[in-house]
Amino acid sequence: MRLSVSPARVGVAGAAAALLLLPLANRAAAATSVTQDRLTPTAMTAGVATSAQLTVRASSCFTAKTLGVGVRDAAGKNLDFPGNASNVRICPSGARFTSAPRALPAGAYTIFGFWQDSGGAWHSLPKHRLTVASGSTAPAPKATPAPAPSPSGGGGSPIAGQSVVWSDDFSGGIAWGSKWVGDKSSSYRYGNHNPDDNKLDWLDPSDVTTSNGVATFTAQPSSHTLESGKQAWTTGLLTTEGSGEGFQVKTGDYAETRVELPSGTGAWPALWTWKDGNGEIDSFEYHPDNPNLLELSNRITPGSDDYANSGAVAPGQWVTIGTYYGANSVDWYVNGQKVYSDGHGVGSAFSAYLILNLSLSAGQYHSAPTGSTPITMQADYVKVYR
Repeated sequence: MRLSVSPARVGVAGAAAALLLLPLANRAAAATSVTQDRLTPTAMTAGVATSAQLTVRASSCFTAKTLGVGVRDAAGKNLDFPGNASNVRICPSGARFTSAPRALPAGAYTIFGFWQDSGGAWHSLPKHRLTVASGSTAPAPKATPAPAPSPSGGGGSPIAGQSVVWSDDFSGGIAWGSKWVGDKSSSYRYGNHNPDDNKLDWLDPSDVTTSNGVATFTAQPSSHTLESGKQAWTTGLLTTEGSGEGFQVKTGDYAETRVELPSGTGAWPALWTWKDGNGEIDSFEYHPDNPNLLELSNRITPGSDDYANSGAVAPGQWVTIGTYYGANSVDWYVNGQKVYSDGHGVGSAFSAYLILNLSLSAGQYHSAPTGSTPITMQADYVKVYR
């Protein structure tokens, strides 16, 4: 608990009088403009402890006495995330805070960042909704049908004789550095952001979180401006490029993921490959403005198709998607069934890094986001068979 008196509870005249009594240093702090660039989570599961992450910047450098994340339930009761930071230096370049984890009961909450100036006054930052779902209604990825077994009946790959050579089921959090990188990709012209291909992406590793063995990718408006002049959205990306393992798929491999397709306008999730300015095979791309359609593409030796199925592909629907990188044909599988073969393949020497991400459309080819509500996508696992 931190709040006994706040500026919102003081009358205009009283606030002005109080300001006149502040020492000069405190007046400077009160005059400083603090902007909240991002705040997570936007969703939690009841009973599952989760940390809050807050990124802020100031119009000029100063030291905040306290920085933290507040939560209020529907009745206005304080249920703040624990572990406030003390004596935090906040500058125009920004500062990031991660709270200690806490669990909340199911329900609707308000979440917001806050800071305390050197004079002891508290300042609340913009609020947004935090939804805590009942544990009984959370997705149960492992219980849904797995891909059809291989002809030999020996595994999860539809290709006979293959076994898992690399995987992540997100049960231990994100293995940053060793397995995944999330702050840059050579597929993005500027490394951490990309106005190309009519995207709004600005990468932030904290936009990928895990809970109950599921990775959640979050995209939300940021303060960054892209070279295109458009406002960027921070968003999550996982790539094996630049990681300690440096894992690459090769000719003959089968890669598979299971994702819950997003519903937010402008969402553009994908599982794909990239290397040396090319090497792109899109296991899938999805846009909610085509709610029942997956885009499947080989951009090395061009071949592509759309897969439409209202029963398997829809916003909020969990779907399993796999790709076999054959030398003479790339084959795509949805929920264990082959849906397309391009007849071109990747050749015998193909190798490339994996990317799983949530991009944002800028509006030229597909609808751009409307409003500022965060957009999310979930992933159960990524596996590669050989």
